[in-house]
Amino acid sequence: MDAMGYVGRLAPSPTGALHLGNVRTFMVAWLRARQAGGKVIMRMEDLDHPRHKAGAEEQAIEDLRWLGFDWDEEFVQSERRALYAAALSRLLAKHLAYPCVCSRRDVEMAQSAPHDGEQLHYPGTCRDRFATWAEAAATGRTPCWRYRTPPDAHVAFEDGFAGRYEMDVAAKLGDFPLARDADGAGYSLAVTVDDADMGVTEVVRGDDLLPATPPQILLYRALGLKPPAFFHVPLVVGPDGRRLAKRHGDTRIASFRAAGVRPEDIIGFLAYVSGITPERKPIGLKRLIGLFDPARLPRGPLVFQGLT
Repeated sequence: MDAMGYVGRLAPSPTGALHLGNVRTFMVAWLRARQAGGKVIMRMEDLDHPRHKAGAEEQAIEDLRWLGFDWDEEFVQSERRALYAAALSRLLAKHLAYPCVCSRRDVEMAQSAPHDGEQLHYPGTCRDRFATWAEAAATGRTPCWRYRTPPDAHVAFEDGFAGRYEMDVAAKLGDFPLARDADGAGYSLAVTVDDADMGVTEVVRGDDLLPATPPQILLYRALGLKPPAFFHVPLVVGPDGRRLAKRHGDTRIASFRAAGVRPEDIIGFLAYVSGITPERKPIGLKRLIGLFDPARLPRGPLVFQGLT
């Protein structure tokens, strides 16, 4: 990858407080960019309105700055809705999007085979059912936009960390959701439009989003955009193997700050468990730039059993 042209991004969502798992992924993303001499973009992904926590945006920014993160540009997704509406219009003009009123329960009931958690296959129940969003909304249900997946939608790509990954999107997902917003302001469409518009060259994120990448690549192609490279890293999990949550104790950065923990202690812990430093000791984030070696990152999830 052209180091001079590297553009990475940090993309927190204000659906909860920043915790150790978020920071570990952001640390890898930040180090990838800074080690390449590239640019870091801060993008607040605030479109998930039902789970939006008041004040979470400001808290996340404050916590990240306290930990030593910096960035070169800053964006807020809710201020970029016109871009998503334009992208949706392009998909509609190509007959690649349509409104759907099926609930998750409806989709679950339509499964012809066992499914793996979030990976539900949508059989196209609402394809060609409604002429407009308004017509779909008139049913009394809140619609979502779905992508009309072509039958030959097989996607394969080489992930920078996870290796080769491929999916027959038509067989696995069917027509996948784009947004639960009349103007297309939703996660799948917004991140695709934003990463292309901001010139992001590599997306570093948790490997729980690896299955979301093939449909996003389909969107890049449909919109005539060049996909970035991808680098999916394992998550930080609790002793039960599940992603960090309240059941594993309080891992919020704000709580560590309130308890008098230093930023160097948190970064030092994450650097050690990520294979960046050979021993656990306090260290500043910027000092890791010269030490970071992606080849030493653990291949499996990091099990968190306490900071002390």
